[in-house]
Amino acid sequence: MPDIPRDPQVESSLSLLGEGYSFIPSRCRRLGSDLFQVRLLMQNTICMSGEDAAKLFYDEQLFQRQHAAPRMLKKTLFGQGGVQGLDGEAHRHRKQLFTSLLTSEAIAELVRLSEANWLAAIQTWRLSDRVVLMSEVQAILTRAVCEWAGVPLVEHELTKRRDQLAAMIDGAGGVGARHWRARNARKEAERWVADMINQVRDGTMKIGDDRALAIVARHRDADGAVLEERIAAVEMLNLLRPTVAVARFIVYAAMELLAHPQWKQRLQDDDDALEPFAQEVRRLHAFFPFTAARVRKDFEWKGYHFPKGTRVLLDLYGTNRDARLWAQPEIFRPERFATWDGGAFNFITQGGGDVATGHRCPGEPLAIALLVSALGILTRRMSYAVPAQDLHMDESRMPAQPESLLVISDVRPVPPMV
Repeated sequence: MPDIPRDPQVESSLSLLGEGYSFIPSRCRRLGSDLFQVRLLMQNTICMSGEDAAKLFYDEQLFQRQHAAPRMLKKTLFGQGGVQGLDGEAHRHRKQLFTSLLTSEAIAELVRLSEANWLAAIQTWRLSDRVVLMSEVQAILTRAVCEWAGVPLVEHELTKRRDQLAAMIDGAGGVGARHWRARNARKEAERWVADMINQVRDGTMKIGDDRALAIVARHRDADGAVLEERIAAVEMLNLLRPTVAVARFIVYAAMELLAHPQWKQRLQDDDDALEPFAQEVRRLHAFFPFTAARVRKDFEWKGYHFPKGTRVLLDLYGTNRDARLWAQPEIFRPERFATWDGGAFNFITQGGGDVATGHRCPGEPLAIALLVSALGILTRRMSYAVPAQDLHMDESRMPAQPESLLVISDVRPVPPMV
């Protein structure tokens, strides 16, 4: 039985931080293999890339999520005890909470709220010399998702809560000050949400029974018990935080519009062009380069041995840019989605497999809908200029973002087309 190819470095954690998104794809190319071993965070780790690897990775008989995510991600992005770290029936039952909340009707409501906030913001932006698009869209989505979820949010509190939700995302792949800001933001946000959970449970906060905050507060796990207060707060943040994270996709989309101005007219004229453009943005711009699991039991795959307990990283970024799956994968070409087969394992920005029962993100349809809506607003409901600025995106930074966070100016509202 052959050994899995190994990266020669004794410990590669610093290389991962220095290379970011290209860490796994570059080694796959160098080693001529879709999988290799490497030492990360003092643990032997198997890294995999490609469609076949994704199909394997999402086999729940062979992999588990419990104890897979690095501690730094649990302390920032995911929280502890949330759905991302569950397996089997416990995962399916908890995930049903999210799929029941994110119905097509609920998504339409949240999109409607976000659009109303977009249009109100445009009226404010027209009075400003400069608008930092990332921060402003994060505020739009924070306000919209809180209203949708039944979370009370007074105006003077908006910036604080936006910054907490944004920091959890921004600091998840960082070290030093960025990491600690994210940890502190999560602690504060969990306390904020846990207090609301308790108020809903004891009746001192009155909200509609159909609002997400009420449903999460009263949700019962597979064992029939209501969620522990802290875990309920984590799961509530698993609705708020990913919605605010869509601001990054929107900024990436605005960057691609800037790079490919011929698409602006197409998006203005053709409703059917909006979603392919959005999907191509998501294909090229995964938030994070990989996701993690652990080997549930010893097994062999393609002649290689996977020992029980080994951490495995699946390359999201590289799989989305795999030349075996995508013609000219580095080129921005939305037309490719006209013929995409809809495969569950070849386009994995938000995970692979089945949305309803597997580990693919249940918020993916919402992310697409919010991005499509934002593209319509950027191209049809406002005009703006992009002044000179540093738009470089450092791909060693996880998650990546333009240095300037994309500043726009001379914003003007555009009446809807009749």
